[in-house]
Amino acid sequence: MAEMISPKERMKREQISMPEQKPKERIFNFKEVPLGYTREQAIYEAQRCLQCKNAKCITGCPAEINIPQFIKKIVEEDFSGAYNEILKTDALPAITGRVCPQEEQCQMYCVLEKQGKPIAIGRLERFVADWARINNVHGELPEIEKKTKKVGIVGSGPAGLTCAADLARIGYEVTIFEALHLLGGVLVYGIPEFRLPKDIVKYEVDEIEKQGVKIITDYVVGATKSVDKLAEEFDALFLANGAGAPRFMNIPGENLNDVYSANEFLTRSNLMKAYDFPKYDTPIKIGKRAATIGAGNVAMDSARTALRLGAEKSYIIYRRSRKEVPARIEEVHHAEEEGIIFNFLTLPIKVLGDKNGNVIGMVCQKMKLGEPDDSGRRRPIPIEDSEFTIEIDMVIDAIGTSANPILARSATGVDTNRWGYFIAKDTTGATTREGIFAGGDIVRGSATVISAVGDGKVAARAIDQYLSSGKSLKNK
Repeated sequence: MAEMISPKERMKREQISMPEQKPKERIFNFKEVPLGYTREQAIYEAQRCLQCKNAKCITGCPAEINIPQFIKKIVEEDFSGAYNEILKTDALPAITGRVCPQEEQCQMYCVLEKQGKPIAIGRLERFVADWARINNVHGELPEIEKKTKKVGIVGSGPAGLTCAADLARIGYEVTIFEALHLLGGVLVYGIPEFRLPKDIVKYEVDEIEKQGVKIITDYVVGATKSVDKLAEEFDALFLANGAGAPRFMNIPGENLNDVYSANEFLTRSNLMKAYDFPKYDTPIKIGKRAATIGAGNVAMDSARTALRLGAEKSYIIYRRSRKEVPARIEEVHHAEEEGIIFNFLTLPIKVLGDKNGNVIGMVCQKMKLGEPDDSGRRRPIPIEDSEFTIEIDMVIDAIGTSANPILARSATGVDTNRWGYFIAKDTTGATTREGIFAGGDIVRGSATVISAVGDGKVAARAIDQYLSSGKSLKNK
């Protein structure tokens, strides 16, 4: 067991940095960039935790993990106990430990954040989950009494997987319907291998399947079978099909060759393994100068992927300033280390093409920031006579996604808002049709993995309440 250290000593220690691949090496491969803590590093970092009695960090965790408790078990070198503590509320710890924006959630509430050195909660969570996988340690499942009610879940992204795991643990017969051939949703088609390896996702999906969750792939709800038909077969449904339809800027030239949506670009690279062509059958054409429009995590993923696939220069074009960038600080830092070129306060207004319809450039306009808009960020305002041209031969639109209407058209009585997202109650996930719940990006729009995990947990509790009590949870 690791030695106990005094609170004074804990306060002195700096946060342990995570080892990473060097930038000049990693831009030529798709291996994971952060390498994870060693055993010694994890224990050292865990010893920093003050074990607060009123732990505010828990309130900042959508997965509801008892953070001090699992960290305490790391200090005690009871890594199996730490893993099982996390699994009580989070079925995807190796995933959330990697891609959750802890700096904006649990770590923001850490007492040590006031000194600028919060406990590296996400890194510790990742260490525990990776240790369990490497050492073939599995979660201790409680004995449950099987229930007779059946729940159908549409989509196997973080919301669907979490809801399925939580319901299976309390005895429900759960079936997941996935449109693609692999499970994971955005975890496998949207997030690159260098940020979230596919074998990590597969492992955690397999662990959920071991709990008795039935999985059906290549099944497009809304086309293969309607929501209305599924509702006849299940006692409750959870719609977690994501927001996978691409969004474009609708500027001249976006119909030229070599203009991608981030959805298509990342799906080809991630799910279809275009990065390993010709071993895999799906090629992807990469320009020498790639411009990615947007500055969220998806934009960082796209720009960094283009670089690894052979682009000599990879640009981020963003209409606001660096301060307003929505991507994680860590992702922006990694992008800059790798040589991604950031063009802030810049708005694309036209994509230029040659006589063959190929991209050769982009006309942009300089911007300035005005008063805050509805998002709370300062509104970008065009500067007159500030147009200029960037020489590029590839464009990736990463400005967000929208709801695919196929599923919604087959769901009678499930209301959507003006953007096509399902209307669901925050506290239950209940939609406007009794017995049908929804969560994740199909309700929120493009959001974080951990917020989808939180939605899955909320919906699982509400579904259990609905099926146990027989009372309506309709979102009136």
